Amino acid sequence: MAYDNTVTVVGNVTRDPELRFTPGGAAVASFGLAWNRKGQNDEEIVSFFDVTCWRNLAENVAESITKGSRVIVYGRLDQRSWENQDGERRSKVEIVADDVAPSLKWATAELTRNEFRGDGATSSAPTGGGGRAAQTPQSDEEPF
Repeated sequence: MAYDNTVTVVGNVTRDPELRFTPGGAAVASFGLAWNRKGQNDEEIVSFFDVTCWRNLAENVAESITKGSRVIVYGRLDQRSWENQDGERRSKVEIVADDVAPSLKWATAELTRNEFRGDGATSSAPTGGGGRAAQTPQSDEEPF
């Protein structure tokens, strides 16, 4: 059985990413994404997606992406189900991002490379500027 349910969506961020942390300390960020397309008779059709990012990606997205940004999201579809206060069964499909990048079709971007840390965690030590947390490499090798 194949488990390949990858999706790539290019769209506009509809709300600033919200960064939270799990009780275990893992960072999780969520934001909305709108994808616009033309339908028959040139009417505008908009699809809305909720996007969830984890760990280092979550922290970088929360620091880099804002409402209105045009981004490329690569990830997988995930369906969640729950019961609301009225006892009704609810569900939704969201994108769990593996990568998020700015779209350079109508904008430019300046990239700042973070230091690599093999376990995916971040350090709380401050760097010299920008308020970013320093990350200590586990070895002298580049991450790729």
